[in-house]
Amino acid sequence: MDFAAIFHAIQMSGWATELRESALAYPIVMSMHLTAIALFGGLILLTNLRLLGVLLRDVPVVNVVGGLRPWKRLGFVVMVTCGLLLAGSKAEQYYPNPYFQVKMLLLASVGVHALVFRKSVYGRTEPSAGNARLAACISLVLWLGILSMGRWIAYYEGDRNQPARIAEAAR
Repeated sequence: MDFAAIFHAIQMSGWATELRESALAYPIVMSMHLTAIALFGGLILLTNLRLLGVLLRDVPVVNVVGGLRPWKRLGFVVMVTCGLLLAGSKAEQYYPNPYFQVKMLLLASVGVHALVFRKSVYGRTEPSAGNARLAACISLVLWLGILSMGRWIAYYEGDRNQPARIAEAAR
């Protein structure tokens, strides 16, 4: 079974069909996804501006990072959960979408970023200015890319016959 068939199977599952076809559930999940992005993204922006020395200069980095961590985790969990539900409900359309693919690659890169800078920046009371700026700049670029790709997903038209071919191949 290839990836196209897997994405077709996900989209045709009962929960994905019900979500996609619901007059209320899909907009509610989308609204929750966007609200979580705003919460999480705002906190990421605040953290990055602290790392760049633009805001909260009198507050140690570790206090900003640690104080916002529970709220960032909550925003992240809701954002990812809703994003997976939304992507699953239209998996066949998202699979060939280059903007969706780049968004997923950038999200994976955020995870790598967090691991790389975990000890040298996010776990220190006052990280070196160079490391802090580098981490913040990379984070800002990654998140700007994720937001842009997320928005552009809706504008990809691609091959309009693709879903029919995927469905035919899955039979």
